[in-house]
Amino acid sequence: MVRDSLRQRWAALQQAIHRHRALSLTAAAAGSLTLVLISWLVVEQGEQSHAGDRPSLIELLDQVSGEQGRQLEEKPSSAPPMAPRARSWRSPLSRQCSGVDRGVLNRLEQLQSRASSWRTFVKIDPTNYGKRFKTDAFGRQLDATPRVVVLHETVYSLGSAVNTFMTPHPRDEDQVSYHTLIGQDGRVLDLVDPLNRAYGAGYSAFLGEWAITNKKLKGSVNNFALHLSLETPPSGANASGSHAGYTTQQYDALALVLSGWIRSFNLPPAAITTHRHVDIGGERSDPRSFDWSKLQVRLAALGDLCVS
Repeated sequence: MVRDSLRQRWAALQQAIHRHRALSLTAAAAGSLTLVLISWLVVEQGEQSHAGDRPSLIELLDQVSGEQGRQLEEKPSSAPPMAPRARSWRSPLSRQCSGVDRGVLNRLEQLQSRASSWRTFVKIDPTNYGKRFKTDAFGRQLDATPRVVVLHETVYSLGSAVNTFMTPHPRDEDQVSYHTLIGQDGRVLDLVDPLNRAYGAGYSAFLGEWAITNKKLKGSVNNFALHLSLETPPSGANASGSHAGYTTQQYDALALVLSGWIRSFNLPPAAITTHRHVDIGGERSDPRSFDWSKLQVRLAALGDLCVS
């Protein structure tokens, strides 16, 4: 009789579960969570348990919800991630061998002749720059030759940027610098030797190329890039899409700095791009209000655009 009674109750229970399947699943989940809570409370109150050994409530809940499996997937992989798909770059600079502005050329030549009065080297904290890597974080060979110039803007004042670069940043993810800064008055501050690596762009790539030099961080162009930043005018100290633009003095100094890099590293003008273009995350828009036609006139006058 007892066995028949048990069978009848079991059959009734199965029929009820079948009729209310969704409700049953919810109840089962709730029961699991209840058991987790009870287990945690028992361990918490047990006199023989050790604080460093017992699981936390969050850890127990993770076991039920499957969070631990997701955490394992997020650990750095030993295999190198795929490089991003190449984004085409059509340079706003065009080939020009004639029709140069002689007045601009004379002004730039005179400015170059007294470069020591407006260009200086400023030492920044060594945590904010480093050597260019010959191999990546996975042991693969890298070409560390500078072959792209990334243009930026400071957003705030020149002094604010310099103070940031002079501040030690022990954590890799906080380190930041440019090779060169150009103030609104045309003053040029060289901060990092072009042969070294500046930390001007984080998650970035140019024409589908990046370099991963730390497995904990995403790839970037820093290992083969030159970074130059223009001081932002006061009207640009915000997140708006534009501002008053850059001064004549800045464009003059910019052309002279770029001309030097073009000739030192045999760079084509098409290798000059923007932070906005190389940024993969789509968070950067600098340099805002940049006038490529003004750079065109100056580089053409210097003879740097008469190339195939």
